[in-house]
Amino acid sequence: MPKSRSRRKDDYTPPDRGEGKDPTASSRWVAPTMVTLLLLGLVWIVAYYLVGQDLPLVSDLGGWNLLIGMGLIVGGFMTATQWK
Repeated sequence: MPKSRSRRKDDYTPPDRGEGKDPTASSRWVAPTMVTLLLLGLVWIVAYYLVGQDLPLVSDLGGWNLLIGMGLIVGGFMTATQWK
């Protein structure tokens, strides 16, 4: 019976990623936008409760101020999902 020949395997070389930017890193605007939206939502709600009657725009909106503040906070959390 003939003896089979053994094949020599080449050493593994990982694929070249190129000299571009890292694909796993997030864009530069994500973190500042996230922090800004979260803080702006918090400041909006706190301002509504503390000085809501004295500010003309805030007093005109009434209960919608909570929706605006929470919307800004939700926008911050949605932006946080893009951060890596």
